[in-house]
Amino acid sequence: MTLLSLRAGRLGVDIAPRAGGSIARFTAGGIDLLRPMTPEAVASGRGNNAAAYPLVPFSNRIARGRLGFAGEQIVLAPNWPGQHHPMHGDGWAQAWTVEHRDGQSAGIVYEHDGREGWPFRYRARQTYRLDTDTLTVGMSLENLESRAVPGGLGLHPFFTRDAATELQCRTTHVWLADAEILPVERIAVPDAWDFAQSRRVDDVALDNGFEGWDGRAAISWPKQKLRLDIAASEPFRHLVVFIPPGRPFFCVEPVSHANGQLGMTRLAAGATLAGEIVFRVSSP
Repeated sequence: MTLLSLRAGRLGVDIAPRAGGSIARFTAGGIDLLRPMTPEAVASGRGNNAAAYPLVPFSNRIARGRLGFAGEQIVLAPNWPGQHHPMHGDGWAQAWTVEHRDGQSAGIVYEHDGREGWPFRYRARQTYRLDTDTLTVGMSLENLESRAVPGGLGLHPFFTRDAATELQCRTTHVWLADAEILPVERIAVPDAWDFAQSRRVDDVALDNGFEGWDGRAAISWPKQKLRLDIAASEPFRHLVVFIPPGRPFFCVEPVSHANGQLGMTRLAAGATLAGEIVFRVSSP
């Protein structure tokens, strides 16, 4: 399966359009910032084991596949290995089409016909632009229906991690979750989960949705002398943080809606939801 390879300065990005429109690898000076996608994962045609994959037209889980919206109930089938709650939309499991590419930029698109999975038609786009020290990912979701529908966007990157890796981000509230990672209660961010000051990710175990995010975060790898600053535009004002114990990765996911709150979103007929996420690499 063909990868799109972008290069600028010390940065490199490989994109796997036909494996869920995913990022297969993101490096700085040959050092992986995201977990690299294996050849087997690329060949699978899915992005669930990618370095990063798109969340369209929704992020996280829809409890028991039942979604209330505008007085109706939308029923969805399970779509994720080992999960009975539909999760992360359609885009990660589909082939995307290349719209344009050159040595430092690319654009891909996926058009959903609504016959399987999400029951509404939409067009999703991703753009990638690599500069000397930045990767800019643009995302959009266009409603192709003649009525308003729920819908959202997100990006699910898997950052590499060692014992010294740190995260900094400011949020105001977090959703407590049950054993199935479904949100149950919104509370102010407790001190134990507060990353307003940079701290080691190994000190916390999380799989929770955060609100009140200012769109900025920073990840540092002191041993590699690398720092990654993240700046997300509107509509990305929610953040999912996944820090699994004992794994060589963690996730900081900019998303447009809170976990379990997709039914509160509204994308008008013909409307487009769009934003971008900028990753800036430096050596502190």
